[in-house]
Amino acid sequence: MAAPLIFPLILQVTSPVGTPPESPPDETQEAPPVEAEPPEPPPVDNESIEGRRRPGYTNPLPDPVTQDNPGAVRAPPPEAFPTDQVPIPDRWRLIESLGLVQERWWDPYNQNTYKGDRPINRAKVPWLPIKGDDWFFIVNAISDSVFEPRSFPIPVGVQTTADPDRNDVFGSPDSIVAAQTFIVGAALLKGNTAYKPPDVEYRLTFAFNMNYVDVPERRVLFVEPSKPTHRFDHFLGVQEAFFDYHFRNVSDRYDFDSVRIGIQPFQADFRGFLFNDNQLGLRFFGTRDNNRFQYNLAAFWRLEKDTNSGLNAVLQTPRDDWLVVANVYRQDFLIPALTSQLTLAYNRNREADDIQIDDNGFPVRPALLGDLRGRDYDVFYVGYNADGRIGRVNLTASLYGAFGEDRNSFFTSREADIRAFFGAAELSYDRDWMRFRLSGAYASGDGDPYDDTETGFDAVFENPVFAGADTSYWIRQTIPFAGGGRAISVNGRNGILNSLRSSKEQGQSNFNNPGLILAGAGADFDLTPEFRFSANANHLWFENTATLQALRNEGSIPKAIGWDLSAAAIWRPKATQNIVVRLSGAALVSGDGFRDLFDSLGNDRTYYSVLANVILTY
Repeated sequence: MAAPLIFPLILQVTSPVGTPPESPPDETQEAPPVEAEPPEPPPVDNESIEGRRRPGYTNPLPDPVTQDNPGAVRAPPPEAFPTDQVPIPDRWRLIESLGLVQERWWDPYNQNTYKGDRPINRAKVPWLPIKGDDWFFIVNAISDSVFEPRSFPIPVGVQTTADPDRNDVFGSPDSIVAAQTFIVGAALLKGNTAYKPPDVEYRLTFAFNMNYVDVPERRVLFVEPSKPTHRFDHFLGVQEAFFDYHFRNVSDRYDFDSVRIGIQPFQADFRGFLFNDNQLGLRFFGTRDNNRFQYNLAAFWRLEKDTNSGLNAVLQTPRDDWLVVANVYRQDFLIPALTSQLTLAYNRNREADDIQIDDNGFPVRPALLGDLRGRDYDVFYVGYNADGRIGRVNLTASLYGAFGEDRNSFFTSREADIRAFFGAAELSYDRDWMRFRLSGAYASGDGDPYDDTETGFDAVFENPVFAGADTSYWIRQTIPFAGGGRAISVNGRNGILNSLRSSKEQGQSNFNNPGLILAGAGADFDLTPEFRFSANANHLWFENTATLQALRNEGSIPKAIGWDLSAAAIWRPKATQNIVVRLSGAALVSGDGFRDLFDSLGNDRTYYSVLANVILTY
């Protein structure tokens, strides 16, 4: 309630009507006494109270300071300095010069010369052939540890078996994989890269892998039946070795044109459906319109891969397999907040006369399917990809068409046209610390393997981040296609396509395949900044089983592959990517089609995959 207003009361005394005025005062009467003046108020205290001062009061100025400095040089006037900046010698080490930070080479969290936070001190490395004070050196190291118990249909060896009581097609499904990979890389860059791309970059990255596998059957790890059912292997691969040159900047916002040559990473689309690999190539790339328009024009000469690690084998002759890619990105197209990408790719393969045996003794080129003859093919990929959001819904989508010619279809030994299609989309909705996802994928299958048209879609080198990624059982595990082809797999490790290839790393693309249909749902829960829990459920089908029926000599095979159920817990104890611990589990509850193909010993209907992974990054 507001306080009432208080007004002074003014009283005016007047004579009532009809009353005579008072008589004048008697001059002889004594005057009233004069009241004493009120005492003076106490002096105001001008001292500051808790850092405050009384408004309107200014403290006295201190006495002027005089200097007696004969021979002193007068300070330059203000107009002698630039109006927009003042130069500071070696501003990168200013904080250390003030004693606020002490650099330690092993500390990645504070300023560190070896992490590219400060330029190289050329006085300490006079042997480096560099000029200028804007060269930076970056060192990175990664330790990737994997322990993976799993189960999948494992065929019994033709000549012999580890268990003499087994006479079935499939034996015990359990196996164990353990792998340790050390990745060490270094880069030398020229240019202050806080707001603009580097002018020059040299980069070199090595990966050393050690892996151990134990399976219950012979002739799974080695072609010789006399060799044991376990294997230890190691390999050193070169994953990056490139030179990057910055041609020019074309705007004040550092839109640019650059060229990169050497072994380099490249991803053809947002999720890695068509091509996602480190390969030897030449790439022109750049941006326009404040980075809202981006382009790539690249040509890759594919390197051979080590069989058991999947790393680049640079000491072997590169494959006669070329990939040319051109793509453009445009932000806020077709609608605001959506980035659209158009991709054109041409895969030229001339390995019909190439016989390649992998490190374990199994043939990988040509694949041991059909007429067992080598193949040449030319495939053109046309694709549209989108990534962004529509209102509150996040969207990632891809559409591809594959068109070309296979010079030797292994079903007919004749030339065949390639007409295949692929589509995938993922919708997600964020609600506070939760994200809910819906996923769908379609890869066309070949409906008639004996005609002169191949309609099964296959990629060049897929490595998708989609539908649970490598937490998913179907994406993580390789299912051998026993009984229909030797050393052939239904799908590839870290891939979703049912391509019936001998190897994703060393084999050729195959457009005579059953295709794929996937429908899935998942959710991510960021319970704390350090801890995330994810769950995913996918249902999978073969799009068309005609090729499986022909290879297996069966009249009919159901399409249902089954349910792929997975969950993962990810812990980042420092809330950064320097330490990441992941534990995930997945199960494949097999459907009618999978059981028809892989009715194993004991009639197993559920297969599992457990992944324990620790990644340490410097």
